[in-house]
Amino acid sequence: MMLARLRDPYFTHRHRRTLHVMRVALALCITFGIIQLFAIPHSGWALVSTAMVMGNLPHIGGVLDKGRQRLLGTILGALWGLLLILLPDRLSLLVPLGSLLGIAVATWVTFGKRYGYGGLMFAITLLLVAGGGNHDLTVALWRSFDVLLGTLIGIAVTILVLPHKATDMLRFMLADNLDRMARLFHAHTSATSAPDLDTRELLKHCSGLLIKQRGLVDAIHRERRLRRGELDDLISLQRRMLSTIELLLETHWNTRAGHERIDAMQGLRDQQHTLARNLGTLAFQVRTGHPVDVDIPPFELQRHAELAGDAYAEDGRKLFSPSGYLWLNRELARLSGELIERLGGLERLPSRRLRKRARRRGLEAPHRDKARTPHQGESDDREPS
Repeated sequence: MMLARLRDPYFTHRHRRTLHVMRVALALCITFGIIQLFAIPHSGWALVSTAMVMGNLPHIGGVLDKGRQRLLGTILGALWGLLLILLPDRLSLLVPLGSLLGIAVATWVTFGKRYGYGGLMFAITLLLVAGGGNHDLTVALWRSFDVLLGTLIGIAVTILVLPHKATDMLRFMLADNLDRMARLFHAHTSATSAPDLDTRELLKHCSGLLIKQRGLVDAIHRERRLRRGELDDLISLQRRMLSTIELLLETHWNTRAGHERIDAMQGLRDQQHTLARNLGTLAFQVRTGHPVDVDIPPFELQRHAELAGDAYAEDGRKLFSPSGYLWLNRELARLSGELIERLGGLERLPSRRLRKRARRRGLEAPHRDKARTPHQGESDDREPS
């Protein structure tokens, strides 16, 4: 029972910070046990390498993406350092110069690219092996071995011990964002004043989740489930939806006459509430690994054509254009439909593993005739529910 719970993606996501700390501690213990058991010289470098490898990689995709960079950078840095160590004593001045040249070349090649971490590992390993200018080949070889040992142990523990998938992390972040956008849109259709502090906090959280999703693109691509182009489309559509909702919040009616003009549009509120409910349903399907099956009906604007003309206040001032307000609503519905279409076309997004765990956790699909209203202030650090 406990083993099944530990394999639960909802459990590993909710406790990802704690589990990552445990993995780091376990990897350090394994490294320490090996170096003590075999009395490996200069073993401190192995412990340092383990900590460096696992420092900021809590999910499998990150390890698979950057693990290659770390290994390649470590091997190349060690080889370059060994070549410098093998130089004759009379050419000892070439050791620091060769180290600087190697670091300069690695920095130039990886500058501004996604392989920058490999360049950093090259520089660190080179300095560990030859940075002191010591020409002892045995010391250099042991240092190189220690760096590789610590790196491999860190990668293995991250992959094998309660692994956390970057794809699942993106899935839960996307679901949380959809929930928040549904609440924001519902708040707009229900409020009679400017956004309050809670609304601003929701906007801030949504923007933060988009930034985090962007940082997962390479890791998710390395897990071979979604391509970079597909991920870019999902993030772009979320950003455009959020921008549209923010415009709706900022252009909220500020006069009674404008409020009455919008309120007189029969059926508009029902369309808006239906869209909010559909976004909540979509969030549930994404979070629980169900196939995406949500129908976003287009906003029927023709029925409001008569009221969408220019509106004037009692003092003769021209109000905001109701047609512009209607266009924002239609644009949000269109973007939501496009997001659903993109999600529905991702064959590897649905997850039987998540659906099975969701049923065990009692997660039930929201009723289509009731708005799904997540708890206010729900954070992406909370367990997906």
